[in-house]
Amino acid sequence: MTSDEDGHARKFYGRRRGRRLRPWREQLFDEALPRYSLPLPEAGAEDVTAPLDPAALFGGPVDALWIEVGFGGGEHLAAQAKAHAQARFIGFEPFVNGVASLLRYLEEDRLGNVRVHADDARPVLERLPGASVDRFFLLFPDPWPKKRHHFRRFIQPETVALLAHLLKDGAELRIASDDMGVARWMLAHVSEHPDFEWLARRPGDWRVPPVDWVQTRYESKALAQGRRPVYLRFRRRPRR
Repeated sequence: MTSDEDGHARKFYGRRRGRRLRPWREQLFDEALPRYSLPLPEAGAEDVTAPLDPAALFGGPVDALWIEVGFGGGEHLAAQAKAHAQARFIGFEPFVNGVASLLRYLEEDRLGNVRVHADDARPVLERLPGASVDRFFLLFPDPWPKKRHHFRRFIQPETVALLAHLLKDGAELRIASDDMGVARWMLAHVSEHPDFEWLARRPGDWRVPPVDWVQTRYESKALAQGRRPVYLRFRRRPRR
């Protein structure tokens, strides 16, 4: 088991199950997930750290690869996949109820350009080739507000470095949060990395969502409760 820079054993933190799925969602999860799951080699079939070929994951050429980590109920991921049929999407979400929600959208709209990994994203991200990702979404991640839990936050120096490795030159990293503590944390960590340029030029650039934004149920609830989200957009600087 690997460790982070402070010596914490690296493992997944967070919920995997909420309330029991309704029978039809349980059936959907069991029957549809295998069709959309990221086709990773079986454990022991090959080196689990071996590089992954995006074309092999989708069964054909990948002109544009978009990734969303922690897709929640899947509204955003499904809408983006429907609007950008030419792109290929990988969604990561270990929360079973959220995966079941996304599967409903994928089945209803017959979205064949999405692959799902119902587990921790990091081991898979570390196997993708450099400069292979065109857009990366991290929307409303768990803020882990207690200081002793900050090491559990997705954005850390090592993950920012990994994102810099994965994103193509000019690719966009899009982050959102309604928790100002974690928003400041993420802004500081990404801005400190020399490979990222924050695209905000005025306050409206981080208070107003992008023109192609897709609002999620979580975001709608936050707005209804008076919490004002922050929308952070970064561009991967050209490699030298």
